[in-house]
Amino acid sequence: MSTVAESAMVHSPEEDYESLKGASPQLAERARDVTRGFLLVLAPDGGPEAESVLLAVSELVTNAVRHAGGVTGFGLRTGEGTVTVSVEDASCRPPRPWTEDPTQPGGFGWFLVQYLALDVQVSVGPSGKTVSAVLPLSA
Repeated sequence: MSTVAESAMVHSPEEDYESLKGASPQLAERARDVTRGFLLVLAPDGGPEAESVLLAVSELVTNAVRHAGGVTGFGLRTGEGTVTVSVEDASCRPPRPWTEDPTQPGGFGWFLVQYLALDVQVSVGPSGKTVSAVLPLSA
């Protein structure tokens, strides 16, 4: 069961996320490192749900870098039995499924995030979008 402190825990972009902005191919690795630290507090034993959160972070950040010009914001927030991962970018185009050649590598990240998450929301505004995925995480 989540405590009040856990449900209010927010890892805001002002903390140490400044290094998670941009379009570097290494951004996904840095985002996973930050997320590992965040998850160590919530689920010190790790497990498949923690691995799913890390995979979703990797996919969302990689998609922002490859398809939307880079990451402009990143956030992690806990809820009761969940973690919400939010990735912002400067593109106003919502994510779309990759429908090219399925025999080629890549193109499965958006499907994977939708499969792993309890809920996925895309908020589009005048200066870009935020993709938020709510993933299960038992403490």
